[in-house]
Amino acid sequence: MAPRKQPNPIDIHVGSRLKLRRTLMGMTQEKLGDQLGVTFQQVQKYEKGANRIGASRLQEISQILEVPVSFFFEDASHVTGEAAAPNRVAEFGFAEDHATPFEISRGSTSEAHALARAFSQIQDARIRRRIIDLVETLADSHSHRI
Repeated sequence: MAPRKQPNPIDIHVGSRLKLRRTLMGMTQEKLGDQLGVTFQQVQKYEKGANRIGASRLQEISQILEVPVSFFFEDASHVTGEAAAPNRVAEFGFAEDHATPFEISRGSTSEAHALARAFSQIQDARIRRRIIDLVETLADSHSHRI
């Protein structure tokens, strides 16, 4: 039996962004699959990066999820090793332009999605900024104790 081919890191990143946006919208894999004409298992494979999403399919997904195609490639510089592109997260109301990218470790994906979903529902930009400051302070103080 031939060894399984590992997914491309960019495909994994695009899939994780797909899952993030889908869950932020409260959409199930089944509902997205129905709109795309594929099974929820296919959506799972897209989200894991196991199956690559073609350009026309990505365009279709971006329309369903109401984001530009570029959304799926944001913060991909850590995957490609290229210099970071300007942070466009603010366009979606998640952070200010000077904020650092939100990275999700494998162990905290569901918690990060829940946090992002709740955070995106906060309308007041000052409150969002205070929450970011709080989390950065907590993370900084935690890193000094380790």
